[in-house]
Amino acid sequence: MFKLRRYPGNPVLRPEPNNEWESSSVFNPAIVYSNGLFHLLYRGVGVDGISRIGYAASLDGFDFFRFNKPVFTPKLISEPRGCEDPRAVKLNGRFYVTYTAYSEKGTKICLASTQNFISWKRLETKLSEEDDKDGALFPEKIKNKYVLFHRPTHGEPMGIWIGYSDNLSDWYGQKEVMAPLGERSWEGNKIGAGPPPVKTEKGWLLMYHGVDENGVYRAGVAMFDLEDPSKLLYRHPYPILKPERDYEVRGKIPRVVFPCGICEVENKYYVYYGAADRVVCVAVADKKELMKLFD
Repeated sequence: MFKLRRYPGNPVLRPEPNNEWESSSVFNPAIVYSNGLFHLLYRGVGVDGISRIGYAASLDGFDFFRFNKPVFTPKLISEPRGCEDPRAVKLNGRFYVTYTAYSEKGTKICLASTQNFISWKRLETKLSEEDDKDGALFPEKIKNKYVLFHRPTHGEPMGIWIGYSDNLSDWYGQKEVMAPLGERSWEGNKIGAGPPPVKTEKGWLLMYHGVDENGVYRAGVAMFDLEDPSKLLYRHPYPILKPERDYEVRGKIPRVVFPCGICEVENKYYVYYGAADRVVCVAVADKKELMKLFD
């Protein structure tokens, strides 16, 4: 049975007691590999309970240098309770980050762009008003359209949806493309997109999280058609990562592995995930070995 291989030195990031904004938890990271560097964006929560986004960089994907201050902070009016769970892609020469904005009205998907991870531009996006999350933007246009996976939270059971846009603002053609499998399965309660999809010779590779009836979060993998990303080609029936280590089983929310970032470096996939809503971890997969699941 295929499983991701955890880095033995996990967690790669822990809460920093000396930084109030990330003294409680650091988790659910995005990753981009560019110009020989692993650029990591992560959700940090401190003494005030508000989520902010921090930044760290690494040469090898394991040992990270982190900034002491958040690089992206919530706007008081639209997201007073925080900016959560970033996912990042490089698209058209810029880095684009989807994140979940949290307010008294609920959650919605927002979008920002940057060239250096320090200066940011918020983009108006009309994907949804509220009750939406797990936004994962594709790293390239498909048939001249931007494409995004997301997960509305107002229906049961909650599955993965797709949307299209000509300008990253107005979205259309939304429909469900993958639903939870069976009430008693490892993903029977709800599923959501993990990292942004990865283009392969066999299709768009999507890692996602699945939640069972007991609230346990595991990671799965599926493949979508290259030309029509609404078409599910295959989903692997078993999880490729599940909470087993102490840092995954014990934490703010126990028994959680929550992947948000993936990058390909030298024919290996580096997968970054939040563990128990408290620490940042990484696991690795050989590309050829993972692709055998879709033969």
